Amino acid sequence: MAYASPERGGQPLNLDGQGLPVTGVVERYPAGHQVPVHSHPHGHLIYATEGLLLVQASSGQWLVPPTTAVWLRPHVQHSLTATTAVSACGLFVREKLAAQLPERDCVLHVTPLVRELIAALVGLDAAAAAQRRSRLLGELLLEELKALAALPLHLPWPEDALMREICEALVQEPARAVNADAIASRHALTTKTLHRRFLKSTGMNLGKWRQQMRLMASIQWLLQGMAITRVALESGYESHSAYTVAFKKNFGCPPSEFVLISQGGAFGEQS
Repeated sequence: MAYASPERGGQPLNLDGQGLPVTGVVERYPAGHQVPVHSHPHGHLIYATEGLLLVQASSGQWLVPPTTAVWLRPHVQHSLTATTAVSACGLFVREKLAAQLPERDCVLHVTPLVRELIAALVGLDAAAAAQRRSRLLGELLLEELKALAALPLHLPWPEDALMREICEALVQEPARAVNADAIASRHALTTKTLHRRFLKSTGMNLGKWRQQMRLMASIQWLLQGMAITRVALESGYESHSAYTVAFKKNFGCPPSEFVLISQGGAFGEQS
């Protein structure tokens, strides 16, 4: 989140932390808007209070519904895509303090307290930034972030150029029924070599990666109001029930409950 929204000219943001442990900004992006590849010297927490945000980094891809936030280590190259209209908060953690937080880029569950701390920090003006309370808010957020568990919304992205080409094709057509033998043949590989290279490049076997990709793709359709049966078919599942079983196994709740929770703003806070 190094750039302002199109409404504010899309210019680079001033991210001077004024000596605070954590500073924040909030921006609104229209559906389809892309923030180009960039990096920060700070640790970066990205939280969408409304809508669905896709974060793409050298270390993977993450979908950010309103129940979660993406943590990126300092200097990680990343870009943002608003898959729906998005209101997004960007929190910046001073580099030395970021070393206390997760060693890997990941998705974190946003608790009610973390959500309120984020809202308070992005709402600070220049005068408030000089106050002791502002520093304490940032320090408390850091303590809370340390206690959060990573969530399975990560899609590892391969460094191997050929495996990356294969992944890009699969992402473009999540429901396409093509097996590993056909993929291997298209790229002049044996099936065994494909599986070996894919696992080495992503740390995940092809079948598991593809299921994760399909489930992550399905989230944006769910939050756009698409019927679950249609989401299942668009995601490559044969039925509503097969999709629901896979979704619940991966995310801990069925898709219908996930939508309610996302609209409510936090897991366990359905209204």
